[in-house]
Amino acid sequence: MESNRLEAFSDGVIAVLITIMVLELKVPHGAGMDALAPLWPVFLSYVLSFVYIGIYWNNHHHMLKLAESINGTVLWANLHLLFWLSLVPFTTGWMGENHFERWPTVLYGCNLLLCAVAYNVLQACLIRHQGPDSALAKAVRSDTKGKISVVLYVVGIAAAWLLAPWTGLAFFVVVALMWLVPDRRIEKVVVQ
Repeated sequence: MESNRLEAFSDGVIAVLITIMVLELKVPHGAGMDALAPLWPVFLSYVLSFVYIGIYWNNHHHMLKLAESINGTVLWANLHLLFWLSLVPFTTGWMGENHFERWPTVLYGCNLLLCAVAYNVLQACLIRHQGPDSALAKAVRSDTKGKISVVLYVVGIAAAWLLAPWTGLAFFVVVALMWLVPDRRIEKVVVQ
C-alpha cells in the first residue's frame, strides 16, 4: 500500500485537533485589556500544544516521505499515535483552565510522553516493514534525540509532581524547542 492516504487522513485529524484546541480560547466579556488577563494560562497552554501538534505534523510528514510502502501494522501504529494526539486538546484545556496546577500538568506531561512513545512505535513499525537498510532506518539510526525526549518527559512529569508544575513544564518546553526544527536527519535523506 502507498502512504498517501495515511498521510492525508493524518493531516485531516491533526487539522481538527488544532481547531478543537483554539475553541478552548473563550472570548472575554469585557472590552478592556484587563479582560484578557484571566486567559493567559489558557493561551500559553494553547501555544505550547499548537507547537507540539505542529512538530508532530511536520515530522510525521517527513517520515512518511521516506515510506516506500505501508502495511496494516503501520496503519494501526499511526492510529495509535493519532489517539494520543487526540487527547492533547483535553489535557491542554484542563491544564490551562486550572492555571498549571499539579495534576493537570502531570497529566499533560503523561499525554506528551505517550505521544512520543506512539511516534517511536510508528517509526519502528515503518522501519520493520521496510527493512534495516531502508532510507528511514538510515536516517534515524539510533534516534538519540527521540530517546532523550522520552527521558526529559519522564523527568518533567516527576518534577511537576514532586517540585512544582512550572518546573515540569520547563522540561516540556525544552523538548519542544529540541524538535522545533524538523528532523534534519530525515530532511537530508528526503532532499537527496
